[in-house]
Amino acid sequence: MKDLKHLITLEKLLESANNALVREAVDAGQHAIGYTCYHMPEVLLNTGDCFSVRLRAPLTGSMDISGYYMNNFICDYCKSILERGIEGGYQFLSAIAGTETCSEMNRALEHFEIMRIVDKDDFFVSFLDMPFKTTEAAVQHYIKQLQIKVLDRLHDAFGTDVSDAALRKAVEEHNEVCRLITEIGEYRKEENPRITGYEFAVLCVASYACPKAQILPYLRDTAEELKTRKPDPKPAWRVKIVIAGSEIDDPDFIKLVEGAGALVVADRYCFGSTPGREEIALRDDVPALESIARHYLKTSQCPRYMERSKIDERHALVRRLVEEYHAQGVLYEQLKFCEFWGYERALASYVMTHDFGIPSVAIDRQNAQGGAGQLRTRVQAFVESLEIKQIQSRKGGR
Repeated sequence: MKDLKHLITLEKLLESANNALVREAVDAGQHAIGYTCYHMPEVLLNTGDCFSVRLRAPLTGSMDISGYYMNNFICDYCKSILERGIEGGYQFLSAIAGTETCSEMNRALEHFEIMRIVDKDDFFVSFLDMPFKTTEAAVQHYIKQLQIKVLDRLHDAFGTDVSDAALRKAVEEHNEVCRLITEIGEYRKEENPRITGYEFAVLCVASYACPKAQILPYLRDTAEELKTRKPDPKPAWRVKIVIAGSEIDDPDFIKLVEGAGALVVADRYCFGSTPGREEIALRDDVPALESIARHYLKTSQCPRYMERSKIDERHALVRRLVEEYHAQGVLYEQLKFCEFWGYERALASYVMTHDFGIPSVAIDRQNAQGGAGQLRTRVQAFVESLEIKQIQSRKGGR
């Protein structure tokens, strides 16, 4: 297939957290608010004169310094954020909105405040006290936390408009991003998809890493372009898979998987579209903040939730993605030393294979593409096993 018109531009944007669109917004007087977790509603950070940047560290090399301040047995994503911060990569930020969800990331972000990593007098780091349940009491606690730890802090520090009207305007812009990403993602359900998993990952990650107003024209153009795009008559892929797991903020990991013959047709990982790119429904008789809070607690598929209903919901979601996107298997991945996905990966891959009859493979990986050769070999072996199962299935059907 011919490359998407904006692919090279978007790839370039993902080469740095402080990319051209971020610099454009900051130069216009807007405040960049960094965050790292789905439990921090990005839409709240896009109100008034603020915009959200989901933090990545694509230019980080070794992690010797962050390893000194933390230790070697903490996930690379957390360490790379701290390393890049110490290197000076986040000086464009006005604040970081954190969540007390992952203790490893909490530890990384605390260093930004303790060590005064961002050299601005009004820079601050704020942490939400996140509930572990989704009961009504948890919802009310979450709403209060979002008001006190996010909206009030933005208003007090920068004079940001955090009114209900401002939040509704932010939701409107957010929902357009979600509609476009969803529209583009629908093409992945085709028998021979007109967009690759890598291309979709570039679009999706860019929608998290760039100001919404600046990234929207690229998404609109791409959605229009895809309406008439034709896939290659002979597909380059051998099987279709779903990827589920922890942070994948580097689309090159998807490129590695697809280079081994597995087209990634659906995603359930941090920085992905499920969850993450669902529209937020608002009602006139309900405050926008309450609707936003309920939306994020309802749609979150984070393994930190140990409620039985949430566990079953996570398994059912991946099963549904396999069916809707016509995948042959599931690849469960986790970053090494991820405290939540270490447990989730083992249980979920077992349930998927033995309870649902869907072939799966579980891998752990580094945040950088270290051990790429081993990963490619694992994926190739999985692809071959899926092909064998397809052959056996066709023979059994005769």
